Amino acid sequence: AALVGLFALARQIGVLYERVAPMGALMMDTGPKVGEPSPVFELPNLVGNTRVTIGRPGDKSTLVFFLSPTCPVCKKLLPVLKAMQRDERRAVSVVLASDGERAEHLRFVTEQGLGHMPYVLSTELGMGYRVSRLPYAVLLDRGGMVAAKGLVNSREQLDSLLNAHDMGAPSIQQYIDKQAA
Repeated sequence: AALVGLFALARQIGVLYERVAPMGALMMDTGPKVGEPSPVFELPNLVGNTRVTIGRPGDKSTLVFFLSPTCPVCKKLLPVLKAMQRDERRAVSVVLASDGERAEHLRFVTEQGLGHMPYVLSTELGMGYRVSRLPYAVLLDRGGMVAAKGLVNSREQLDSLLNAHDMGAPSIQQYIDKQAA
């Protein structure tokens, strides 16, 4: 009887999984819209003596990830971003972005092992994309256009930005709605 109950429960979970669509990044209706050109920024890299260009056409897409050293969800997503920087480096450049005190961010970079990733401090960058909550990400395509954006609280939501771009849709929800119609 227990085996039959377990089988029935597993079947119901499968049915629910099919009915409930994946939740992608929560897209906000502020800042540059998907499909519009990104503002262009030329900013100093927090670590090293280089500059980071955001929004210009280039040979790969750019994921700008807005974070804070005091944001626990941001810290939870750092291993995903590190893996993305390593595994997707030919197609996507990951740029970490924040604002605030340089010394606090340098400590954060050291504590979290982020020295190999571009990291910029700029109030103007956050204002340019109208970032109001963290963690937030903006994916720019190779042409410097906003390909996807949204509030990201999980690996799945971060992946949804890349998946939406790969499918040619502003968000996973809009892709699913279009397929259902």
